[in-house]
Amino acid sequence: MFVALIDQWGLWSWFVLGLALLALELVMPGMFMVWIGLGAIATGLLSLAFWSDAFWPWQVQALSFAALSVVAILLGRRFLRSDASRSDEPLLNQRTASLIGRTATLQEPIREGRGRIRLDDTFWSVSGPDLSTGTRVIVVSARGGELTVDAA
Repeated sequence: MFVALIDQWGLWSWFVLGLALLALELVMPGMFMVWIGLGAIATGLLSLAFWSDAFWPWQVQALSFAALSVVAILLGRRFLRSDASRSDEPLLNQRTASLIGRTATLQEPIREGRGRIRLDDTFWSVSGPDLSTGTRVIVVSARGGELTVDAA
C-alpha cells in the first residue's frame, strides 16, 4: 500500500501525509502528531531535491521519514520543555510551599506540638515547639495542609 501510494502520488505523498498528520493533531491534541507531520514534510522537501536520483527509493524515503520524525520530536521536546520550565510563579499550584519563609503570629498556642496561625485570610494548622499565643513564628516547612513553624 505504501509503495502504491508513493507510485501514484509521487513526491507529493509526503506533503499530503504531513498535512494529514498536522490536521490529525487538531483532532487529537497533544503536540505529538505535529512532529511526525513535520518529519513527513521534511522528507517531502528532500524528495523535491532527490526524486529522480537512483539512491532515493521508497525504502530510503521511509528511513528518512523515521529519522527526521525522531529528530523533530527530540527538538520539539527540548524547546517546549525549556519554555515550560521558566515561570514567574514556580510555586503557583503549591500553596503551602509558597508560604515557607513567611512570618506570622500564633492565633492559638502550640501545645503538645499543635497550634494555629493566620496568614493572609486563612487559618493554618501548624506543628512545632510549644509556644504561647501572640508569639511570632516563621514557617520552615510544609507538608500537605500543615505547616511546621519555629520561633522567629
